[in-house]
Amino acid sequence: MIVTAETYHVPVLLKESIDGLAIRPDGVYVDLTFGGGGHSKEILKRLGEKGHLYGFDQDGDAEKNALVDDRFTFVRSNFRYVANWMSYYGIECIDGILADLGVSSHHFDDETRGFSFRFSDAPLDMRMNKRAGLTAADVLNTYSEERLADIFFLNGELKNARRLARAVSLARRQQTIKTTADFGKILEAQLSAEREKKELAKVYQALRIEVNHEMDALRDMLKGVTQLLCKGGRLSVITYHSLEDRMVKNVMKAGNVEGRVEQDFYGRVNSPFRLVNKVITPTDEEIQGNPRSRSAKLRIAERI
Repeated sequence: MIVTAETYHVPVLLKESIDGLAIRPDGVYVDLTFGGGGHSKEILKRLGEKGHLYGFDQDGDAEKNALVDDRFTFVRSNFRYVANWMSYYGIECIDGILADLGVSSHHFDDETRGFSFRFSDAPLDMRMNKRAGLTAADVLNTYSEERLADIFFLNGELKNARRLARAVSLARRQQTIKTTADFGKILEAQLSAEREKKELAKVYQALRIEVNHEMDALRDMLKGVTQLLCKGGRLSVITYHSLEDRMVKNVMKAGNVEGRVEQDFYGRVNSPFRLVNKVITPTDEEIQGNPRSRSAKLRIAERI
């Protein structure tokens, strides 16, 4: 499959997310989910000669889209290490940080990556970084039944998590689960016909989150950016499912992923952020042009 910046990922809520950064021409900015570079290109359009942008992505395919610009630095790394990398580059504070937490279009469209149940016989990989970690097949074949049930319930919010885990446990005794076809046969009898696609999406989401340790990475990233943002710096984050959205919302409102509210003597919430506006969602026109944007939510906050 030939990958270009245009086909890698269609940027969601492009104008709204970049406007939310309130970019200063001479500022330092970070795009934590570079992908095809759509958001980064828009940031660079608004930067002057003295501004600089760092683009993070752990996927080697995304690195091929790296922008040739003296004001841009590509960092091939999981965004959970943003604080470490900024220290490496000698950056003490950042004026704006953008994160588009959705899976890139490229990941869904490349059948060799195993992110989508649309392909009938693809390898169950799901690693965003192909150089490290267990694949989805490894998880399905080696995790205990109890651990699988926890993954399906916590990461996919599936009510039939235990039944699904039991079906996987029984099936792998007969044959190793290697492909989407193998997995599909197991799930076929477990999912309701009227909600099959929605439930399949949740099952695949649950596995993907586990394979890539997404919630742990997001937790580390949010802690890091809270410390890195300059006073008045903006954090612009696009989420796609309730688990990540809840974590982002909690950090922006309370300063921690748990949403634990701390108040001063006068009852005012002690938070390092000020919410800039209400949640922004895609227009009907954008959803029509890019159906994957349907569940997107944009939250913007300012460091105080």
